[in-house]
Amino acid sequence: MVRFAEVGLRYGGAGPEVLHDLSFALEGGSFHWLLGPSGAGKSSLLRLMQLAARPSRGEVEILGVALSRARRGALPALRRRIGVVYQDFRLLPYLPVFDNVALPLRVAGRAEPQVQADVTEMLRWVGLAAKAGAHPAALSGGEQQRVAIARAVVMRPALLVADEPTGNLDVPQARRVLSLLHEMHRLGTTVVVATHAEALVAEYAAPALRLAEGRLVTHG
Repeated sequence: MVRFAEVGLRYGGAGPEVLHDLSFALEGGSFHWLLGPSGAGKSSLLRLMQLAARPSRGEVEILGVALSRARRGALPALRRRIGVVYQDFRLLPYLPVFDNVALPLRVAGRAEPQVQADVTEMLRWVGLAAKAGAHPAALSGGEQQRVAIARAVVMRPALLVADEPTGNLDVPQARRVLSLLHEMHRLGTTVVVATHAEALVAEYAAPALRLAEGRLVTHG
């Protein structure tokens, strides 16, 4: 599902590497935590997984596609199989909840009846069917994050990556968000969650990738 082999990453083609010699593999349908202090390289690793960056060296394989051999024209279809959840939600403030969640489907050219059915199902799943017409500013932080999860999974991704998805939430809201991510895992999606919340990690036991100064120090 995800394979890194001796991967290094530096930004801009110069300067020091931010990731060094990463080698690991994640099986399909697995759930992994991504742990480490600020500056350890967690966000950079997730950028590689979601195809927002390419490695400076080594090989990254995502969903069976080796990026070094992938045609540029094949990447948009591959990205549509990857869901991304951000700490800062990244919802479009001028669109109501329904249209925020529908956006990936409409960009992909799905028929509007299918969009209506899929978005309605997703909002019911995250417990926000009653908020479909509300704008993001009218929602709590936890509600906005659940909208962001619905948007990330409405395309039924094979891989879901979440970058500090509970960082701005109180503990009850964080637990609800993590329950949704674990439900995606139970449905067969490969899930990787970066977090500082060690207490929540202890509640949801799962294998972990732990980074320190851009290097992988724990895998398992």
